[in-house]
Formats: sequence, structure tokens, C-alpha cells
Amino acid sequence: MDKILQSLGRGQEIVVTNDGATILKSLYVDNPAAKVLVDISKVQDDEVGDGTTSVVVLAGELLREAEKLVNQRIHPMTIISGFREACDVARKRIEGAAKSYVGDEAGLKKALLDIARTTLSSKILTHDKEHFARLAVDAVLRLKGSTNLDSIHIIKKAGGTLKESFLDEGFILDKRIGIGQPRRIENAKILVANTPMDTDKIKIYGARVRVDSMSKIADIEKAEKEKMRDKVKAIIGHGINCFVNRQLIYNFPEEIFADHNVMAIEHADFDGIERLALVTGGEIASTFDNPESVKLGGAQLVEEMMIGEDRLIHFSGVAMGEACTIVLRGASSHVLDEAERSLHDALCVLSQTVADARTLLGGGWPEMAMAHAVLEQAARTPGKRSLAMEAFGAALRAIPATISENAGLDSAEIVSQLRAAHGNDADTRMGVDVLTGSIGDMAARGITESFKVKIAVLLSATEAAEMILRVDEIIKCAPRQRQEE
Repeated sequence: MDKILQSLGRGQEIVVTNDGATILKSLYVDNPAAKVLVDISKVQDDEVGDGTTSVVVLAGELLREAEKLVNQRIHPMTIISGFREACDVARKRIEGAAKSYVGDEAGLKKALLDIARTTLSSKILTHDKEHFARLAVDAVLRLKGSTNLDSIHIIKKAGGTLKESFLDEGFILDKRIGIGQPRRIENAKILVANTPMDTDKIKIYGARVRVDSMSKIADIEKAEKEKMRDKVKAIIGHGINCFVNRQLIYNFPEEIFADHNVMAIEHADFDGIERLALVTGGEIASTFDNPESVKLGGAQLVEEMMIGEDRLIHFSGVAMGEACTIVLRGASSHVLDEAERSLHDALCVLSQTVADARTLLGGGWPEMAMAHAVLEQAARTPGKRSLAMEAFGAALRAIPATISENAGLDSAEIVSQLRAAHGNDADTRMGVDVLTGSIGDMAARGITESFKVKIAVLLSATEAAEMILRVDEIIKCAPRQRQEE
């Protein structure tokens, strides 16, 4: 289910989300141990983009099981060594079960679509997951193995339905073209700049100019105008036909650009301008005296396009061929924000999977398989460590139990059925099937997850639980005393 996060500041902003990292980032957490869990969800989000809730649930469950063992007078170091061993066993189990798609492009594309559907199933996009899975996979395959998502630009436009979202090649900038300037340019030479283009007034704080007649004011204004004219001429002297500026462009320079048939775009937001420089292969310039030192960007076509009621500028045939823009449509800004977060998770997971082409079955299957392997090893391990390993196995089962509860199913019943299925057949592919409300074959259902996400969840949760277990005392530092003068 989604959560409404309401800020207590002015304006009382509202965020509707079920993204674990977004919720935890927004919470005010006082408990120092809880801050460790918030931190691992942030790292999981930065590292692989998805599994932010799973990592916190698993770490919390490990700590709950560890607390029972500590109450039985088992030393934390014994528990930690048991957890370490159990983690190694679990890791080997899923490494052995992972399916690799290295060199199999058709198989990888099908697996990516399955992963995208699985990732989007728990999000707001679940009803249109086919459409968005294809969008995300097409966008990620354009990256050709890179995990840098900067060349995938997401634009949110309220209006329309989520299903009307689409993927467009090239780069779309949410700005307008200046008045009287060309609306379409082929073989564009683009100068991306961050420079003031208002009239160059004397900007020294508190400066005063005293004059003894009105004609002197006219002279100052004329000098300012000439200065601006020289600046615009220097910019046009680079041999460009498209100028994109981070700051405002006043009427006078805009007029000169129009006279020289140059398209000028003002106030391109910072994120937009940095991405535009990246995808067109140019660099952001702020001085224009040496044209040879300025790197221009290029695009085959720059034109105006309409999305809904809004005009935007479309750059196609850019230098970075993998660049593309996903335009999200939706009923309100809250829907669009959550759709963007969901899509971002899917894009991150897919790009990581392309880089490390291994997949696992989903739906709680990996956790049940790991739990089974850990409990088998615990049965063969002498000493108190085996108790910690059993606790680790029990904690892993919290993930399929949580999946069942989130789908409104009886978690105890489903987990016991899964335990029997995994105990009777080592090669079983059974996991939680939320659509039929029972257990089902995950391979037949196409429920697939990224190997990298699963391994990151396992290792991060174990390390965070271990770190908190090592603590035996919280010592609060007294604030530093002010020294009396």
C-alpha cells in the first residue's frame, strides 16, 4: 500500500509513495540504530535502485531473531559468526541458481521485460506494467551496457492518462523558442552557455553614478547597449545557429539573435542544460572571446513539438546516440511524481542487469531457497553457532511472508506450503503467486528479479544487523560547554 507523507513545514507538502527509500528519507528518526537502517536503504537506492524496502525488512527481522538469542544468554559475537556463515551459504545457493544471459541478446531482452514487469508490479504503474516495461527496456537497451542513466531524461506533463506516456529518441527541453526566431533548424550547431544576457548594468553593490544632464544617462544606456551588442556578436561569431542559455535573455539580445536567424532558448533549468550539454556533445561556456576553446554541441534537427497543451523543444539526432526522453502523462502532479520514482527504480534495476546479466526467479523463491540451504547447513553445524544460523534462516522467510501479507493472503499458510515444497524438491521453482492466492511456479509466471539486487539486499542487511549487534551501549556526548570570556 502507498503512504501519504505530510510535511509539517509551511505549505504542508504532500508526497504519496510506497518507495521505501523515499519514505525513510522523509522520516524524522531519533533512534541511532534506526538511522543505520535508513542509511542502508539509501545506499541500496543509490547502488541498485530497487529492493529498498526488502533490505530494511530483512535487517529488522535479523535483529528481531538476534534479540531472542541474546535473551538466551548467547554472546553477540557467536551470533555474528553464525550470521556470517549463514550469509555465505545463502550467497552460494543463489549464485548457483542464477541464470546468466551473457551472449544471449534475445534471452536477455525477454528476461529484462520480465524483471521490469516484476519491479513495477508493486508500484502505481502496475495496471499499465506491460506498456511501461517496454518503455523502460527500450530506454535501457539504448544505453548499450552503460549504467549512467543521465542520458535518459524524464519529463512529467500533467493531463492525459498514464497509458499515454511515451519514449522519444533524442532530447526534449521543456522551454520555449524566442519570439521571431526560426522554429526549426537542421544540422544545428548548439552553444550551451551560462552567462547573464540582461543589459550589462553596473552591478557593484551600492555603486552610484551622478550625472548633470539627461543626455549623460542616454550615453550610459547607449554604452550598455553597445556592450551587449558586442557580446551577442561574439556569441554569433562562433558560427552557431542555436544558443541555449541558463539565464534570462532580454529583449535586445533576443532581437539581434532573431536578425541573424539564430534560435535562442533562455532560462534552461540547470539539470536540463547539463544534460543537454552531455547529450549534444558540447560543453557549458561562459566566456566567448576565444571561439577555438569553446566546444559546440550538435543535433541533426531542432524543432518545436506539442505535448498536450504545451510547446516543447525537441533535439533529435544528437551526438550521444543513446540519449532518449520518456514523457510521462498523468492525472496529477502526485501521480506523476510517484510514476517517475517507480520508473526510476525499474530503469536502475534494468541497467544493473544489463551490466551483470544474471537473473533469479522472484516471488519469495530466492529467500525460501536460501533459508532451506541455511537450515540444512545449521543441522550439520555443532555448537551455539547453529542457533544463529537457524535464526538467519527464519529471518529470510520474512520476505515471502511480507509479500503474502501485502497481497492480503494468509502468510503462515503460504510460508508453510513453500517450506514443504522446498524441503521435498531441491529444484522446485515455487514462490508466492499473489494472483491465485497460493504458491505457484515462478518460471511459468515469468516472475524474475535481478541477481545484483538480491545479493545487495542479502549482504547489506547482514552487515547492518551485524553492526548493530556489535553495540552494547549508547553513550550520549554532552554538548561542548561554551567558554566564559
